[in-house]
Amino acid sequence: MSTDRFFMLFAGIVVLVSALLTWLVSAWWLLLAAFIGIHLIQASFTGFCPLVMILKSMGLKPGEIFP
Repeated sequence: MSTDRFFMLFAGIVVLVSALLTWLVSAWWLLLAAFIGIHLIQASFTGFCPLVMILKSMGLKPGEIFP
């Protein structure tokens, strides 16, 4: 698995967990989904993502989005 695929998998899981917690616990959990959305927009413009830096240091192969 490349860093790109793991990044998208992680973002998707966090958004789904945020939606579930919003439904079960509190509407404030929507802030987590908003944070992930803002981070995805920022990463698309700058190419910077702390998660990808950690994944690269763990030995995952680079992808096309985050070389």
